[in-house]
Amino acid sequence: MPSNLRQRLVEILNEYVDIFVWSYRDMPGLDTAIVEHRLPLIPNTVPAEKQWNVGFLAVAEYPQWVANIVPIPKKDGKA
Repeated sequence: MPSNLRQRLVEILNEYVDIFVWSYRDMPGLDTAIVEHRLPLIPNTVPAEKQWNVGFLAVAEYPQWVANIVPIPKKDGKA
């Protein structure tokens, strides 16, 4: 996002700070069960950050649109 656009967005958010909600604490009466979620973690697992730091994980980039694979039979009838 260009810095001038970002700055304008921040100005608008600050100007209308009474309209926007920044956290669930700003919404009185909201049931925390709706906005809080607990992730059940498997015991004795290695956190992803450690795997990332040692190079075990890598970023995979895919095109925005991927076509389905269409097998074409060869002359001998095999796909």
